[in-house]
Amino acid sequence: MSAPENSSPPQAHALRTILVLALAPAIGLGIGRFAYSLVLPDMRDALGWSYATAGFMNTINAAGYLAGALGAAAFIRRYGLFAAVWVGTVACVISLALCAITGNVIVFSFARLLAGLGAAIAFIAGGAMAAAIAQSRPAQSAILLGLFYTGPALGIIISGLAAPFLLEGFGPGSWWIVWTAVTAISTILTVPLLITRVDAPPFKSTSTSNAVPLRPILAYLAGYFLFGAGYIAYMTFMIAYIRDAGGSAAAQSGFWCLIGLSSFVSPWAWRRLMTRGDSGMTTGILIGITAIGTGLALFGTAPALLAASAFVFGTAFFAVVTATTVFTRINYPPASWPKVIGILTVAFGLGQTFGPIATGAITDAMGSLTYALNVSAAALALGALACACQRRLVTSGLAS
Repeated sequence: MSAPENSSPPQAHALRTILVLALAPAIGLGIGRFAYSLVLPDMRDALGWSYATAGFMNTINAAGYLAGALGAAAFIRRYGLFAAVWVGTVACVISLALCAITGNVIVFSFARLLAGLGAAIAFIAGGAMAAAIAQSRPAQSAILLGLFYTGPALGIIISGLAAPFLLEGFGPGSWWIVWTAVTAISTILTVPLLITRVDAPPFKSTSTSNAVPLRPILAYLAGYFLFGAGYIAYMTFMIAYIRDAGGSAAAQSGFWCLIGLSSFVSPWAWRRLMTRGDSGMTTGILIGITAIGTGLALFGTAPALLAASAFVFGTAFFAVVTATTVFTRINYPPASWPKVIGILTVAFGLGQTFGPIATGAITDAMGSLTYALNVSAAALALGALACACQRRLVTSGLAS
């Protein structure tokens, strides 16, 4: 992806454009994917869902995201980068509205699927545009890209400030009020995307004919799959875990917002570690930190333990995705990057797809959410070990 041929935009304009683009992942991921965890306990009680059914709603969302990621390039080629951003974002807002009007399992599943599709297309197109803008201003490139990738954290904070208090204020069965509220908020956040004209560079597809042998990175793929399964299980069921332990709306909100706030620290906290991302060790360390964050919650529900769990988990889980990009850039030639990232996305997406429904079924069978967290922590720990076994590929001639 190259920057536009015209002169680079003024710094203020570049910052404003990046902030507008960051609203797409704020809506699609921070709210569209993760707000469901805040509403899940009330929906399960009011609608009589099992934990497996509740987990399936994040499974279908992850499946939609995987499908959207695989089809994003074709969509962008046909409609353009900026159109893909706002079309995907509008699809996410529509999905939120559908969630507000029905608890029917089939319709709600479709809404979650639509949210995943829209979020993937908007996030990938927005990321490409952010990269082009950052490339046009090399001195500020890290800051500009960092601002875009804080979008999901912003959405997590917004939903964390709204959902728990609405549920407490309106009482049992008020899940639809929460969905209505986040739909309204997301609609407002969408306005800048619809009224701002962003000059996007043309989308250039790259050849996918470059062979990428899977055997040399099997350990990394396995680790990334396990990370996808483990992290999404934690994010799906932790609010239910806190509520079942007697956690108030303030406790739930504080926990969720702390995950979002600590994510803002991530780019600065791990910048030196990222420079050593030539092997899988960097990714393994970061996944291991998410496992520690998950495991802390198993020692009890004291506020200090839950706060530590949220902070440790939040500082690392977005950084894992960044680490995979670093690994790819170091170990493969540029022509292979799209294909390698696509392969990694499939592994991650499959983990996200199976994680929630599998841990939900285990919880139904065992009768306690503690087992779901045990499985989540174990998957993350195994994922960390698998990635740590991954060696640099330069010596094997796979990179240039």
